[in-house]
Amino acid sequence: MFFLFLIYRPIFASVVSLVIVIAGLVSIFNLPVVQYPDLRPPSVYVMANYPGTSAEVLSETFQAPLEQAINVVEDMIYMNSVASNDGSSSTVIFFNVVTDP
Repeated sequence: MFFLFLIYRPIFASVVSLVIVIAGLVSIFNLPVVQYPDLRPPSVYVMANYPGTSAEVLSETFQAPLEQAINVVEDMIYMNSVASNDGSSSTVIFFNVVTDP
C-alpha cells in the first residue's frame, strides 16, 4: 500500500528520490581507495655496491651480464638499470600483473 501513497503524491516521491540520489553522490566521494585492488606489477630490486668503480666499468662488468641473464625470465615486462660514479648500481625488474610473486 506504500506504493499507492507515492503514486498519489508525485511531489513527495520526487523529493524522496532526489534525497536518495544526493546521498549516493555524497557517499561515493567518501569511499576509501583501499577497497580497490592493488594493480602494481610485482617487481624485484637488485642492488650492488662496488666502491671505487666508475659507472662505465660497473655497467659493462656487472649490469650487462645481469641484464642478459634476466632477459630470459618469463613474464618480465621491463627493467630499469642505473649505475652511478660512486660505485652503486641498481636494477628494478617488473613482471606481469598475473605473475605470482
